[in-house]
Amino acid sequence: MLAFIILVPALFTIPIAFCWKLFERAGFKGYHSVIPYYNLYVLSKIVDDTKWWWYLLLIIPYINLFTMMLMFIDLAKAFGRFKIWEVVCAAVVPFIFFPLVTIQGSKYSDPRVTSYPAKSTVRDWLDSIVWAVVAALIIRTFMFEMYTIPSSSMEKSLLVGDYLIVSKMGYGPRVPNTPLAFPFVHHTLPWSKTAKSYIEWPQLPYKRLPGTTDIKRNDPIVFNFPAGDTVASKMPNPDYYTLVHYYGREAVHRNKAQFGDIIYRPVDRREAYVKRCVGLPGENFEIRNNVIYIDGKPINSPTKMQLNYFVKTTGTKIGDKVFEEWGISVDDRMYLNNNPQAPYLFASLGITPNADGTYNPVYHMPLTADMLAQVKASGYVEQVVVEPGEMGGEVFPMDGVHQWTRADFGPLWIPRKGETLRIDANNYTLYERAIRNYEGNKLELRNGVVYINDAPATEYTFKMDYYMMLGDNRDNSADSRYWGFVPEDHVIGEPVLVLISLDKDKSWFGGKFRWNRFMRPVSSLVE
Repeated sequence: MLAFIILVPALFTIPIAFCWKLFERAGFKGYHSVIPYYNLYVLSKIVDDTKWWWYLLLIIPYINLFTMMLMFIDLAKAFGRFKIWEVVCAAVVPFIFFPLVTIQGSKYSDPRVTSYPAKSTVRDWLDSIVWAVVAALIIRTFMFEMYTIPSSSMEKSLLVGDYLIVSKMGYGPRVPNTPLAFPFVHHTLPWSKTAKSYIEWPQLPYKRLPGTTDIKRNDPIVFNFPAGDTVASKMPNPDYYTLVHYYGREAVHRNKAQFGDIIYRPVDRREAYVKRCVGLPGENFEIRNNVIYIDGKPINSPTKMQLNYFVKTTGTKIGDKVFEEWGISVDDRMYLNNNPQAPYLFASLGITPNADGTYNPVYHMPLTADMLAQVKASGYVEQVVVEPGEMGGEVFPMDGVHQWTRADFGPLWIPRKGETLRIDANNYTLYERAIRNYEGNKLELRNGVVYINDAPATEYTFKMDYYMMLGDNRDNSADSRYWGFVPEDHVIGEPVLVLISLDKDKSWFGGKFRWNRFMRPVSSLVE
């Protein structure tokens, strides 16, 4: 976070440093342009010293980006540059634009005493709208974008109702696969549930611009949903491949009343997920009894990682106030005794009945290690049982051979760009989606022989890096345990800031605003 407070303004001092002559033409010392931060003050004096609020906006992370762009626009106008393309270049590529203005010998006109060329109201509004749209699209595509946490898969690290600022510059921004699209919407037009917001042609190949860092273990990552390449419009959840697994491909494609149209989406138009990176390219990934092992060695679990538990009380129901003290939301807790199948479930879990055959109240809830200790020490609880991994249903690769669960998974080698894998009938299902769907090959298994692009193959060299992503709320997370690897071309960026946070369980005047999370760096929340 501190980096964005300090480095962003510093970054914008680079184009200002090329403005030595422009500063002199405006009546200031040329060397002022190369003094970090002071040059921003001088710049504000040159363009319009009546906008005192600029000084405040320059110290607000991310807002300072927009502020600098506006200042550069005003600087361009002060040197007679009013055309739309000039305004856009001043804001987006100032390090190119202003040296050119300097070379061309443009003269300074004090904005406080100079009348700019008159424009019609329509032209003035059009210029403003065009600039706003272009600048916002460039920022959204290559710099920052806002995402909302819709589900509890990352609790207690990232909460439902967190509004995240996601930086695309760290890992390098992607060039859009579908550049022709309706602005500021994702895959569907706002007035329709099915109409695509983008034009499928042209579709550009995957290209990522240089970034400043690599993905590291435990980084929270925002990425496009890998299994979201194909979607049943009326039943987007579970994903298409799970639907095919349970219902059969023919049933999913033919039964439009139940499943709707089957839609293909390019990478950049798939749903956005946020999870924690737990496995890196080239590593051997495994989960044993909910503990992650990398290359055979256990790694520390996140401090706020949650597992599901069945909690039997001493005899009384637990009130809302107690649940709130424990930090368990309304959606995360479930009273089980009213379920007709509850006795069978309790018996399978080893939850003991009373002498008369009845059961004390039993709840189902996710708990961190600290929360678990608090629950056990509360005096309300008689027995606690961790949820078995088998209750999570089938997991990747759903082939009937690899009998893995979400609590005991792997071992599984994570593909790395340039590395070659020996592939055969035994590991075919583990890597078929990566080879076929993500890397664009024709892949078949015929009589126990693997064919890649119609040629028999015993090995395959991967074109991209891949990652394993898991949610911190482990037993309530759709993640790599269910759909496998996340390819590098699906990575959007890193969440860096919680802008605001709203508690959906609270009223507007009853604690809805989580003030302690406003403007919080994500790094301070995801441990």
